[in-house]
Amino acid sequence: MKSLILIGTLIIFNIISVYNQSNIYKSKKSLVTFFSKAPLEDIEAKNEKAISLLNVNNNEIVVRIPIKQFMFRNKLMEEHFNENYMESERFPYATFKGKINEKVDFSNPGNLNISATGILNVHGVNKKRTLNGVLTVIDSEIQLKTKFDILLADHKISIPRLVFNKIAEQIEVNTFFSYSTQVKQ
Repeated sequence: MKSLILIGTLIIFNIISVYNQSNIYKSKKSLVTFFSKAPLEDIEAKNEKAISLLNVNNNEIVVRIPIKQFMFRNKLMEEHFNENYMESERFPYATFKGKINEKVDFSNPGNLNISATGILNVHGVNKKRTLNGVLTVIDSEIQLKTKFDILLADHKISIPRLVFNKIAEQIEVNTFFSYSTQVKQ
């Protein structure tokens, strides 16, 4: 429990320290979805409560996704997801903290294929990942879309033998963030 409080505190301090810099954009709208294609049943959920900060000076990006905010079409699926697989009481957030690899001119409108390398934390397990996406600059708004896969085994998410045919070992994740005008100091 102490380590969970320490990790949560560190994440909050990281977000606050990034947020207090100039040229920081905060997500005003977000959508994170996942899809599991399995032989017996497809599982999908969406979450509109994720937050992200983007520092346009140094290309750093931070994302925080509250696990309990994933909504399913079936409440029983939602309950199993939170209690049996994600253990959301123990691991309440998934996070990504990284840096966009390409040089980006945020004052130039248009679409740009980008990648960001950083640490993805899911289910309390950190993995260094490079995620690909499309960054769109429209006037004073920035949008970011990503699509990537997560292997459950990489994050120590176990699938009981009884439901092995109902849950895929690899989950497709899609994200969308719309960032508002920069936050001033």
